[in-house]
Amino acid sequence: MHAPQPLTVVERYSATAQVFHWVTVLLVVGAYVASVGGSEMRVYSPANDFRRGLHELLGMSVFALTLVRVWWRAIFPPPKSSEMPVLMELGARLGHWAIYALLVLVPVTAILGAWFEGHPLTLIAVGDIQPWIPQSEQLGLVLANIHGWLGDALIWLAGLHAVAALYHHFWRRDTVLLSMLPGR
Repeated sequence: MHAPQPLTVVERYSATAQVFHWVTVLLVVGAYVASVGGSEMRVYSPANDFRRGLHELLGMSVFALTLVRVWWRAIFPPPKSSEMPVLMELGARLGHWAIYALLVLVPVTAILGAWFEGHPLTLIAVGDIQPWIPQSEQLGLVLANIHGWLGDALIWLAGLHAVAALYHHFWRRDTVLLSMLPGR
C-alpha cells in the first residue's frame, strides 16, 4: 500500500467541467431509469409514450452535453493527475475515452435504430423529429439491440469509474476523487 499523500493541494477540474460531469451523471442515470426496454411493440406502445419521450429527451441531452464536454476538454485540458503507476494512468485514460465514446454511441444508435425502423425521435416538449433516412426494419432492430447493449456497458463502465474514484480516495489516499468534487 502506498503512503498517504497530503491532501492540502488539490489540482481540480474547473467548476464548468465539474458541472458537465455531474449533470451528465444525472442525465445518464435518468435516461437509464426512464428506459422502456424490450421489443419494438413494447417500446412504441402508446402506454409508454411518456417514458419513451422522456428517455429520448434525456438521451439527446446527454449527446449534446457530451459534444460540448469534448469541445471543452480539448480547449481546457484536465488537471495534472496524482502520481500513478503507468498502467493505472493508461487504464484511466482508456476508461475516460471509452465513457466518452459510449456517451456518443448510445444516443447515435438509438436515433438511427428508431429512424431505420420508421419511428420519429420523440422529445417531450420539443416534438417529433421525423426520420431523415430510408426505412430498413432489420437494420433498425439490430441498431436498437446494439443501443441496449451499449447502454448497459455505459452503466457498468460508469460504475467501475465510480469504484476507481473511491479506491483512489480511500485506498491510495490521493486527490483523484477530490479533483472532481465541488468545494474547498
